Amino acid sequence: MERFPAAARLRETREFLAVRAEGRMVQGRYLRMSVLRRPGEDPARIGIVTSRRVGGAVQRNRVRRRLREIFRVRRAQFPAGLWLVIVAKPGAANAGFGELREEWLRLAGRLSILRDL
Repeated sequence: MERFPAAARLRETREFLAVRAEGRMVQGRYLRMSVLRRPGEDPARIGIVTSRRVGGAVQRNRVRRRLREIFRVRRAQFPAGLWLVIVAKPGAANAGFGELREEWLRLAGRLSILRDL
């Protein structure tokens, strides 16, 4: 199994704030997705936010793992320099992997951030 490198994650508060202030946002039943295009940067990076409203630590970690895996599998389809922040809504803990993936892909399509390979 391929690892999810730390370089593929948004970690600093200023990065999350930049996506929120300057980026575009769409939301669905389980997720809120924001994107900021930064041309000339490194490969696409993702930040995942799961507050306590999502559930206990086990549920939050499960949601984060699922969202990271969905991103990891499709990482090559994202243009370079893309910063993506995904905020899990409270219902995300009760959603199955397939439901999260379906909504994730639908929101990504609305933002026009996936390239065809």
